[in-house]
Formats: sequence, C-alpha cells, structure tokens
Amino acid sequence: MKFSVVIPVYNVKDYLEKCVQSVLAQHNDEYEIILVDDGSTDGSGALCDTLAAQAPEKIRVIHKPNGGLGDARNVGLEHALGDYLVFLDSDDYIDETMLEELSQKADETHAEIISFGFRVDNGGDTSQVFIDPLPEDRVFTLADTPELLLALPNAWTRIYARRLFLETGIRYPGRVWYEDIRTTTKLFAKAESIASVHRPYYYYVVRENSITRNKNVDRNHEIIDAFDDLLGWYRENSLFERYRDELCRLAIDHIFLAASVRVLMTDPKHPLLEEFYQYMRKYFPGFEKNRYVAQLPRAKKLAFRLLLHRQYRLLATLFRAKNKVGG
Repeated sequence: MKFSVVIPVYNVKDYLEKCVQSVLAQHNDEYEIILVDDGSTDGSGALCDTLAAQAPEKIRVIHKPNGGLGDARNVGLEHALGDYLVFLDSDDYIDETMLEELSQKADETHAEIISFGFRVDNGGDTSQVFIDPLPEDRVFTLADTPELLLALPNAWTRIYARRLFLETGIRYPGRVWYEDIRTTTKLFAKAESIASVHRPYYYYVVRENSITRNKNVDRNHEIIDAFDDLLGWYRENSLFERYRDELCRLAIDHIFLAASVRVLMTDPKHPLLEEFYQYMRKYFPGFEKNRYVAQLPRAKKLAFRLLLHRQYRLLATLFRAKNKVGG
C-alpha cells in the first residue's frame, strides 16, 4: 500500500464528511484512511463509524481518549500500513489528483519527504495560494539546501516515508500549540532525501478557533516552549551552529513577527511582547542583522522595524487600518 491518510478527529462533525470524501475521490486507489477519534463529544466519533461502514475496505476507525492533535497523529502513524504517511486535518480537504501525482513523484525520486503547496479556503474563496520556493528539479537534503528550514512547517503540506518516523523515533507532542514546528523541522534534519512539487493540493479551511484567531493571548507563550524544544534538539544533535542563520530566521518569523503581532493586536502592553524581544536577544544576539531579513516582504520588513523599536501601539494601529480597508 502506498499511502496511509491519517485524519485526527475532534469535534468536527460539520466538516468531517467533506474531508473524508475528498480522499475517497482520489484518482489513486493505493491508500487507506485512518480516522483517529480523539475523544470527540459532538457526535464526530459516531460519524467516523458511519463513514467507515460505507467504505470498510478503505477506512479504519480508532477511538481514544482526548490527547490532542499530536497524540492523535502518533496513534494513527503507529497503526499505519502505507509506505507514506499523509496527515490531513479533519476540517480541511485535498485535491482529487493529489495522491496520484505524489505517487508518481515518489516513484521518480524515492524521496523520504515530498513537499507541496496549499490553498486557503476562506468562506469558499480559494484564490490564496502558498507554495514554498524549494527545488522542484532535484532531490535535496537540509545539508545542501538549508533554506528548507524557512519553509512553512505544516505537517499537512508534505508526505513522509513511514520509516522516517519509525527509524528516528520522532513524534508529535500532545496537547500543545505549535506541534508542527517542533516536529517537521527535526524530520528535515533526519531525512536523507527530500523532493518538492509546486502544486497546491491541500485546502486549508479558515475557522474562527484556529491558533491565528484564538484570543487566548497567554497561550502564545507556547511558541517559546516550542523553540526551546527545537533549539535544544538541534544543539543535542550538534546542528545548531551549522543552521544558526536559518534557525534565527525561523524564530524571527514565528516568534518575533507572527506571535508578537497576535499578542499586540489584543493587548499592546502585554508582557509577552517584551519576553519575545528578550528571547531573540538571548538566543540570537544581533538577530536584526540576520542575512535572511533582507528577503522579508515589504510589509513584514516594516513590522520588523517597528517591533525592533517596540512601537507596538503604532503597529497595532497600522494592522487595524489595513484590515479596515480590506487590504
């Protein structure tokens, strides 16, 4: 079997059937679907059983106590039989050509990780596309393409050889935010072959309870926990100095820019803003001179400069004005 599609399920009754049907509609037939019901309380678990009964040759269901997204993925991968793992969030869906075309890429390259792009589904508008600028014409590794660490770390924009998890022991953490950045970046370092397809196969559905829209400001501290984990792992594996510049840019993107903006849009006086600033100073002294900063888009460069000067209120005002005009 070529693919195991692992779908963690938690209280997504209104989205799950569309998600599963997008897999059953695949042109490639070499797959299994593993639905991991993570202690749902809205009837999603029963819906999993109903869907499995409709396609018993394709769908298996695992019911478990709630342990978080990462734990559900881990349970799924431990029960998987496919050569490659596909992680699909249960409120999202995939293009019908995805498995067929990725199967062809896998046969051509035998890569342990194959990356691809995604579309954002915002109320039915799927015009926004994200594709990481990775080499499409060759197989690569982190060692020869260190800018791989600048790619979006989402678990669901790539497929993985199942043996990569089994041989490295790398797993997703449970009950935390930012489980992908703690995991994907380690798999990048361990993979001996990586390939990329510049096609947006995945559809990410925007929901109000996503991390980017969550109003629980204090939980943004978990990005610090995630980087403590990540940077500690790179040090333990004697890789920190080799990839210091790339890890610094990763921290700029996810701590100094993204997390800071999420916090200041709710409370421009929140102490987390200073904690993020000091974290960057501690672990990446002189981070403002990082060679990858020049590659930031114009709007992010402006935000970067304002954050450097702790102009939190001004930056919040600019974001609100931008949102007000729909830009």
